[in-house]
Amino acid sequence: MRILIAGGTGFVGQVLCPRLSAAGHEVVLLTRREGTALPRGVAKAVTRLDELDAGAFGAVVNLAGAPIGDARWTEARKKLLLDSRVDTTRNLVEWMARATQRPQVLVSASAVGYYGEQGDRVITEDTAPTPGFTHELCAAWEREAGKAATLGVRVCVMRIGVVLDGDGGALAKMLPAFRMGAGGRLGAGRHWFPWIHREDVVSICQWLLDKPDARGPYNAGAPNPVTNADFTSALGRALGRPTILPMPQAALRLLFGEMSELLLVSDRMLPKRLLDEGFRFRYPLIDDALAAIFAR
Repeated sequence: MRILIAGGTGFVGQVLCPRLSAAGHEVVLLTRREGTALPRGVAKAVTRLDELDAGAFGAVVNLAGAPIGDARWTEARKKLLLDSRVDTTRNLVEWMARATQRPQVLVSASAVGYYGEQGDRVITEDTAPTPGFTHELCAAWEREAGKAATLGVRVCVMRIGVVLDGDGGALAKMLPAFRMGAGGRLGAGRHWFPWIHREDVVSICQWLLDKPDARGPYNAGAPNPVTNADFTSALGRALGRPTILPMPQAALRLLFGEMSELLLVSDRMLPKRLLDEGFRFRYPLIDDALAAIFAR
């Protein structure tokens, strides 16, 4: 199958592209910048959708979006975060609409931020969200992807948790402090941390592409979320380092402003639909996931 991937140079796409290519698919990348280093397995890269015929593709994977944790959430940054997701998704759907033959499936990223602050409540795909910027961002993103369903395209949305691996993402930002023995819980550490190993995110995406009856939102988080304090302890054990220096909540809000929500929000997200429909996680437990990451 020929698969178009938007946002394929990012943290997940770097592993997804070679995995799909190894499975026999032809991977074409939509990227914003010419000359961008491409992941292995990419057959072709374009910067404009009008260079491609949607009818030539069996599937589209949409991972596009500016990194949400790379800068303080000024009004300008919020607009960039929204536009980079919503506009790209809208353009993909409009591109599909212009074709006489459409791709069979669109797998589009979203995030656990869809749910907002949930405290200790267990989150499934049916949990009602709470208001806030991350919910508004994800809801707008998902609405645009959902419009492809009116074209006869099967649409799946991955509400992705915090993706862990050793060479990027959230974990890479944490490691310098933890390796120096300066890591610790955030605030009281009681808030839930919806993590997932990058290998499992990639497998979920492949599974949704291949499963003809999969539709709608899927929580893409490990089946055993942990509190921030438990994650902190697990990371310390994996590195053999102490974790005795907590970061007070007030300091986080001072340092990061509204973006501190990413670090302090509590989301006990469970992948109910994936488990009910037979998906098997390679790394369901945080200690096993971290051991695999640091064994490389």
